[in-house]
Amino acid sequence: MSIPTATAPQVLERRLGPLDAAALIVSNVIGGGILFSPPQIAASVPSALLFLSTWVAGGLLAFAGAMAYAELAALRPRAGGEYVYLRAAFGPVAAFLTGWTSFVAGFSGAIATSAVVLAFYLGRFIPAAGNSTPFLSIPIVPGTVVLSFSPQSMVAVAAIFAMAWIHLRGVGPGRLVSDVLASLKVLAFVLFIAIGFAFGAGNFANIVQSGPVSSTNWLLALIPVMFTYSGWNAAAYVAEEVRDPGRNVPRALALGTGAVIAIYLLLNALYLYVLPVGELGAVQGSVLDVIADRLLGGVAGNVMGVVSIVSLLASISAMTFAGPRVYFAMARDGLFFRRAAAIHPRYKTPATAIIAQAAWSSLLVLSAKADTLLTYTGFAIILFSGVAVVALFVLRAKHPNAERPFRAWGYPVAPGIYAIASALILANGLITSPGPTGAGVLVILAGIPLYLMFKRANPSSNLRDT
Repeated sequence: MSIPTATAPQVLERRLGPLDAAALIVSNVIGGGILFSPPQIAASVPSALLFLSTWVAGGLLAFAGAMAYAELAALRPRAGGEYVYLRAAFGPVAAFLTGWTSFVAGFSGAIATSAVVLAFYLGRFIPAAGNSTPFLSIPIVPGTVVLSFSPQSMVAVAAIFAMAWIHLRGVGPGRLVSDVLASLKVLAFVLFIAIGFAFGAGNFANIVQSGPVSSTNWLLALIPVMFTYSGWNAAAYVAEEVRDPGRNVPRALALGTGAVIAIYLLLNALYLYVLPVGELGAVQGSVLDVIADRLLGGVAGNVMGVVSIVSLLASISAMTFAGPRVYFAMARDGLFFRRAAAIHPRYKTPATAIIAQAAWSSLLVLSAKADTLLTYTGFAIILFSGVAVVALFVLRAKHPNAERPFRAWGYPVAPGIYAIASALILANGLITSPGPTGAGVLVILAGIPLYLMFKRANPSSNLRDT
């Protein structure tokens, strides 16, 4: 894996179509959340119809956010997603903090966690791959940070760097792998849903069961629902590489988010078809495994193991594709290590940024700190996406006459509702989980000294507003 020398900042090549960008969304969103969050939501909302209504509401909120991002991406079709929009609306400090959080946890932590779970599922077929017994431990901070080398962690690191190598070698190979994995993921879930309804033993009456649910519990249930939908903005990170972005990025956001909403609603309907809402709320672990066992019997474990491996590989691929575009954009503006702005002379990818993300993700695997970071900064997903949607209002006011190839549907009501919902979720997190939320705030604010460092090192930093 060759690393390019730092070169003058360039722009990335536009080689992606709307389906490629939509595939990133599907791969990025559909992951562990849909396997583990439905029982938690069903326990809070023990009415089948109202349980499904939370997924409808969450889907509508995600779609409203996606349409706001569609206007922002069409207005400023550059690499970086929220980093670009916050920089234009609120300045470089806010932009840097979203990029810093993406690097330290948002993408890297999620990649690390997915890679470890991938090794676990691979252990079903190759037992050594799931062996978590360390064969070497290196203390970095005694009693706090220890790098632990085990067969499982080595498989996880190998998966991270294998995906980085693919995406480093060009948008073509990366796009092919992303599209194939996304297609396999969607096909697997569609087949599972179709087989479940066609041949599974269930009861459609379960789906329309109703019962009393407090409005407070229903609103609180939206928090895990929105987290499960998070990732719908993946296409915005690669807007600089999408052909005719004014048309194709909005198409990708609409198509990808719409596909996720349809799959999530059908999956949850299938869960209820097989399990009454009360039983669904009592499930421990992956609900998909429980449903598969009811539908497929003894072969369920192996079938779901294969589905999980494909799904996790697709998620790692999507995050390896999207994340480095943020750090590339920051470096191009002088707000990250200069080498991260280099584009590989042959493959035309942000190669150094890709390698940096893979290296940090691997350290998180070896130190077993990914889950902790994600717990601390999970709320940042809602925070920065909500602030980015607010940026839509700011940029409409600052640049009312700017050419907008796409205008957000339902403006100002739909994006306004998304921003308000995000604010309510953040307030709830501060009240109900002040410890993890407060620690997450500290992780984000820890980026301020780094911002000042990069600013001093690059006093003439190129803060584009185009």
